[in-house]
Amino acid sequence: MEKNNNILVLDVETQKSFKEIGKSKAMSLSKLKISVVCVYDFLTDAYASYEEKDIMKFEQKLQAADLLVGFNIRRFDMQVLQPYLFKTVDQFPVLDLLDDIEKARGHRVSLDSVARATVKEGKSGDGVEALALFKEGRMEELKKYCMDDVRLTKDVYEYGCREGKIYFTSTWNFKTHEIPVDWKRTTAEFLRKKNAPPTDFPTSLF
Repeated sequence: MEKNNNILVLDVETQKSFKEIGKSKAMSLSKLKISVVCVYDFLTDAYASYEEKDIMKFEQKLQAADLLVGFNIRRFDMQVLQPYLFKTVDQFPVLDLLDDIEKARGHRVSLDSVARATVKEGKSGDGVEALALFKEGRMEELKKYCMDDVRLTKDVYEYGCREGKIYFTSTWNFKTHEIPVDWKRTTAEFLRKKNAPPTDFPTSLF
């Protein structure tokens, strides 16, 4: 992946669980509230974390990005972020790795199952642990957990761009399966659209 592209890999952790909200997932996402957002920036080759109080600063970075990459970010992370943003989340260019995996396999899989099979490293914890870290005020540990997810997502994304395929291990039959992906081409298309010159509109109808 070219390092001079303004691509962000992101992951969101929340302050609350669905159980605490007490409503259906579709209705609750905007009420989970951000505990921390972590990103990897291809343009600067750097990781960064933002707590809820830093979201305005994060939004500036988000607005400038050519592409947002994540695992299940279209249906989760971006929806959790929506109340903090001026733009609606469907206006952002998003490449959701899980969407492509689900289209290829016909079902959803976990980041852990993909990362372990593809880049030989798994997640450092789970969402329940992340919620506990926030409630206990252990923010640096929470940021590390979130950053680990960003790093795994980045590694899986880069592997898919480079090799044109990734892998996952099924929890049903414990077999490892190959999944073809076209993330290199998809990324190029996003970047071309984002960087295309604006269309010239006529100054007169006549």
